[in-house]
Amino acid sequence: MKPVEVLRLLRWHLRRLAVQARRTTYGPVNVAQSAWDDVVDWFNGLAFSENSILLGFAVVIGLAAAFGVIGFYKLIDVAHEAFFTWPTSFLPALGQLAYRPILTGVGAIAAWYTMRRFAPGHDGLTIPDVQVAVVRRGGKISTHAALARTAASVITIGSGGSAGSEGPIAVFGAAVGSRLGRAFRFSGSRTGILVGAGAAAGISAAFNAPLAGAFFALEEILGSFSIGAFAPVVVSSVVAAVVSRSVFGNHPVFPVPFEQGYTLTREVVLFYPLLGLLAGLVSVAFVRVYFQIDARAARWRGTAPIRLALLGGAAVGGLAFLSGGVLIGSGHLAIPLDRFEQMAWYLLALLVVGKIVATSLTLNTGGSGGLFTPSLYVGAATGTAFGGLLVVLFPSLHLSAEPYAVVGMGAVIAAALNAPMTGILMVWEMTDNSAIMVPLMLAVVVSHFVARRMERDSLYSGWLRRRGEHIVHGTDRDVLSTLRVAEAYDRNPTFIPERAVTSQFLVHLGAGTQDVFPVVTQYGELGGVLTVADLARIARDERDRHVGLTAREAAQATESVEPDDSLLEATRRMEARGASALPVVDPESGRLIGLLSRADVLGLYGRILAGAPDSAPAVPAPGSG
Repeated sequence: MKPVEVLRLLRWHLRRLAVQARRTTYGPVNVAQSAWDDVVDWFNGLAFSENSILLGFAVVIGLAAAFGVIGFYKLIDVAHEAFFTWPTSFLPALGQLAYRPILTGVGAIAAWYTMRRFAPGHDGLTIPDVQVAVVRRGGKISTHAALARTAASVITIGSGGSAGSEGPIAVFGAAVGSRLGRAFRFSGSRTGILVGAGAAAGISAAFNAPLAGAFFALEEILGSFSIGAFAPVVVSSVVAAVVSRSVFGNHPVFPVPFEQGYTLTREVVLFYPLLGLLAGLVSVAFVRVYFQIDARAARWRGTAPIRLALLGGAAVGGLAFLSGGVLIGSGHLAIPLDRFEQMAWYLLALLVVGKIVATSLTLNTGGSGGLFTPSLYVGAATGTAFGGLLVVLFPSLHLSAEPYAVVGMGAVIAAALNAPMTGILMVWEMTDNSAIMVPLMLAVVVSHFVARRMERDSLYSGWLRRRGEHIVHGTDRDVLSTLRVAEAYDRNPTFIPERAVTSQFLVHLGAGTQDVFPVVTQYGELGGVLTVADLARIARDERDRHVGLTAREAAQATESVEPDDSLLEATRRMEARGASALPVVDPESGRLIGLLSRADVLGLYGRILAGAPDSAPAVPAPGSG
């Protein structure tokens, strides 16, 4: 028999065996799937309340994410041992660092191959991936892609790449929430909340920061602080923190030993705002360098990805060699604050530049990981350098660089990732020192303002925008900018006549129909608004309740929108005032014609994404309603 015939016969037998294996497997698989469908139908038929379901699943997700963090950290340490500790144990100290470019380059290739082999087409950062899944795909996240990303991140970080561990952790937790939501056939909105809960649990367990984890998910992933999302996200975050603390200990991640956040008033009014300004400028540089390197690397990805990964990894390893290993850290411990305090301020400034370049190379040439920890590193080095320079310039003031290090972390997180609340809460929880809150909040506000004035993109939104997505804080700005107020607002809201007295307008308290009540004049014009909080305050005040206070006297000034305004502009006005609803007025007569609430915006937005937008009725004549 000829060799060609032997190969054909062998191929035929292999195909036959494969068919038989599929037939053998499909039976049990179909039975298991049918049994699971029965379980899901039974569970969904129990008619549990929405809160009960979300809180119960939040506990499960928190536990899974916490154990995932524990395992992930152990794997990073194992990878670090495999890449560095064991091979370099036979080399002198100088030789260990000299071999670093080679080992990091090999790790970069291994990470690139892992993603290409097990999750083709899933490039980019982890947090933006989750944002897109929540906004575009009803919370659907590929489980195998999340696991591949986790494995690639273990290799990247363990081999000395400059990447954060929180991104893979957050996406792992989000994938757990997504998997559970889809397994129980939950709606897209409910699955999205579970995704946010998983991301919060990952961040919480990683940094021992339950508040920061919850607010990060609400601020960046979901873009909503609604009651429906708030409770499960917080529960999942707390559960993950409790489990993590039982393993890693209940202590601050960065126990900074100072009793006061500042010793002189001039530090608050001068030095910390200057640090905020510097952190904002550094964050702008981080964003711009990152995407410039991304643009250059994109030219090579299609033709020479292996060469790109090798060169990028070797370059990062070279930078680590030049820094004596300080630039990268060891295993999952990546921010050596104790070594920062022993370095001159100008060397720390070089570390800031080196970390920005190393992170940009790592994540744009095939490596995998997050940007949260690198941003913390850049902030810590920036703050320590600034504090060290102040110590040199003003020796008689007896300043310390330590507070500036931790404030710098929060300021860079707020500016580089466009997450100011997360920056404040993260640093406060990681240091467990409330004395730092005043300078921290001031520096965060300044850095965030400077960064957004100079650069429209953050590290997250820039990645999305360059891929045609315009998602900011959990909402799709492209969709909102094309929709008009006329398509969403309530044309028959409950309003209060301006001459109504307390006994007449307090009947709306507790009615539950709406949170904001427009006050109108006898001609139908807008005279202000009364919120539920206003009504509650008036009801508590005996004097206001009995002196014949009118609605016009009690009304608060408000902004309004017009039917032709975009929903994007309307939501911006709501955010600026912290309002849950705005009156809609006729542009010509100024008369009230309706009320636009956040619920109206989200309702239309959800129908648009679902592909079944309701047709809006015609705009009523001015003054009607």
